[in-house]
Order: sequence, then C-alpha cells, then structure tokens
Amino acid sequence: MRPDELGALLGQEVAVSAWITVTQERIQAFADATGDHQFIHVDQEKAAAGPFGTTIAHGFLTLSLLAGEFMTLGGAPHIEGARMVVNYGLNRVRFITPVRAGARLRNRAVLQAAEPGQGHLQLTIANTIEIEGEPRPACTAESVFRVYL
Repeated sequence: MRPDELGALLGQEVAVSAWITVTQERIQAFADATGDHQFIHVDQEKAAAGPFGTTIAHGFLTLSLLAGEFMTLGGAPHIEGARMVVNYGLNRVRFITPVRAGARLRNRAVLQAAEPGQGHLQLTIANTIEIEGEPRPACTAESVFRVYL
C-alpha cells in the first residue's frame, strides 16, 4: 500500500500472518540463546508433571516472532517505497495464555497510528498472537516500527 493510504486504515486489521508451529526444538534454541533453561521450557519429563502438562514456550520467544517470522509470513502491511523497516519499540505487552510445545500461532495486526517523521513514517500496530484452537491469545502487544522511505 502507499503511505498516503494508511490514514484510511486506522483501527482496521491490516495483516494476518500464516500459522507457525512452535516446536520443542525452537524452544530449546531460544533457551540456549538466552540462557533461560527453566524446566517448564526444556525438561519435557518434569514439565509433563507441572500445571501445563508439557513444556511451554518462553513468553519472549512468542513476542520475538513479531520481529521475525510474523513479519515475513504476511503479518505486516507492505508499504510501497519503503527502503527499510526497523523496530522502534513495544508498548502494552501481555502474555495471556501459555504456548505449549507443538502449538500453532499466528498474528493479527491492527493499525493504530501512522505518524510522519523526518524521512520516515512511524507505525503503531496492535498485535494479537493467537493460538490455534484456544479461546484466548498467547500475547498482545503494540509494536512500533519506523518505515524509512
């Protein structure tokens, strides 16, 4: 879409990503990258006896998908003329429902704001990361991006 078309989309859903599976291998890789090896993430036997019945993804793993896979799998609007898009920050992050190993997630993005800056456009997007088959989302967060034109 063209930058001048964004104003008409405020408050509307602008993208829905493809579903992705959160595998135990991905959870383990995130644990290794961050040093967070709490048993609920990496010890399948011990986690099976816990409140979730299996291992669960780190909340920050779920959140990090906003910067990676959800962006590349159709989870963000394409802006014509954009030279690059950078993450500027996050607002109002909540981890609502645990993501069990093997669950499938997708993101729904609603455009909250599109503000011009010097050489860039700042977008605020309300994200709802859904878990397939679950009534409540895994995570909600506002992401702020700068689109350099």
